[in-house]
Amino acid sequence: MSQLNWQKSSFSGDKADCVEIASDGALVHIRESDDPTTVVTTTRAKLDAWIRGAKAGEFDHFVA
Repeated sequence: MSQLNWQKSSFSGDKADCVEIASDGALVHIRESDDPTTVVTTTRAKLDAWIRGAKAGEFDHFVA
């Protein structure tokens, strides 16, 4: 995974603790910049579905 082109939001600036994302074409890889050895891997379709659900408030009940 060291060959992946990791990217973070421009809103993160120089912060060390942010989410980074990379793609190898088939899969999407997600990690926290302060723990780069732990990587979650998913498909573009599943990530897209999760983002749409988050925007629609489907996970709001998890927040106290």
